[in-house]
Amino acid sequence: MTMTPFGLFGIEGLLPEEERDIRDTVRRFCDERIRPYIAEWFAAGDLPARELALELGKLGVLGMHLQGYGCAGTSALAYGLACHELEAADSGIRSLVSVQGSLAMYAIHAYGSEEQKREWLPRMATGEAIGCFGLTEPDYGSDPGGMRTRAKRDGDDWVLNGSKTWITNGAVADVAVVWAHTDDKIRGFLVPAGTPGFSTRGVGEKMSLRASVTSELVLEDVRLPADAMLPGARGLSGPLGCLNEARFGIVFGALGAARDCLETALSYAADRTIFGKPLAAYQLTQAKLADMCLELGKGMLLAIQLGRLKDSGTLRPEQVSLGKLNNVREAIAIARECRTILAANGITLEYPVIRHANNLEAVLTYEGTSEVHSLVIGHALTGEPAFR
Repeated sequence: MTMTPFGLFGIEGLLPEEERDIRDTVRRFCDERIRPYIAEWFAAGDLPARELALELGKLGVLGMHLQGYGCAGTSALAYGLACHELEAADSGIRSLVSVQGSLAMYAIHAYGSEEQKREWLPRMATGEAIGCFGLTEPDYGSDPGGMRTRAKRDGDDWVLNGSKTWITNGAVADVAVVWAHTDDKIRGFLVPAGTPGFSTRGVGEKMSLRASVTSELVLEDVRLPADAMLPGARGLSGPLGCLNEARFGIVFGALGAARDCLETALSYAADRTIFGKPLAAYQLTQAKLADMCLELGKGMLLAIQLGRLKDSGTLRPEQVSLGKLNNVREAIAIARECRTILAANGITLEYPVIRHANNLEAVLTYEGTSEVHSLVIGHALTGEPAFR
């Protein structure tokens, strides 16, 4: 008799029935709609983003943890489990959903006017409209407060100039949430596609997140009406609040990629015969599998606890940093170790391991690098900020 990694930890018994049902629905979608095609999309460096957005909207995962305006209003735990299944298929798919729901939609939901919410959120929940989130700049990633993008008043209008990079969904987005310095701190603006002076271009030659649209946003004298500004966000706390939402999904998502790698390695080791017996029968192989199972299970227990804290309204940013730092770091270690079990076969797209490993290289540094999250945790422990 064999057990699954999560079975050893009794994970199933920790999940409410409704959350399990949502998880299983997302898993079936990924099995039917993503897994048969993802290696091809990854190899091509492209995916049918608009088509998938509509299907993901029909599935109900776009902004699923938000309330009202056509959003499903699920628990945070259900959203985390959905991210887990989406990233078990591919990090790029989870990124599409995270950026749509936890960055672009959340920014509008949390900081937008009632008119902005009614205009955009229902269409974004169905996937009819796609959003992106413009914060990172070519020279300002971990230090977003240093951004060079500026918004200046000109009569009743705003005029924006600057650029953003590494923007998921950028080239296919119908609206961009763009953050810019103003005379009144950092403010967020809704920039519809097609606005004069607003353009996008692809970030090419990626070796990670290839099944994802990654773009640069360019703003050259982009003129927006006064009501394009998000009224509820003033200062860096606005975009950082959005990032915490996205990081929460990564806490679960990265473990999905790791789980897929470990399940692949377990199946491969059982079937692969070497020196007259299965690879899985060797002590060194079992030691690798046992260590990976431990880290995967511990990471999932941490994720579930953070989900419970979020549902109770008590989750703190430094706790999200705990989850993001630990779970992505362990996920990429698991992916690399699984690759050794598959040996040369592990570097081909016939198996998902090298694809997950490559994707996790990006996940490791986006939404806050490991170094930044270590400093967030250190600040919480010592009371001493060490960012500068």
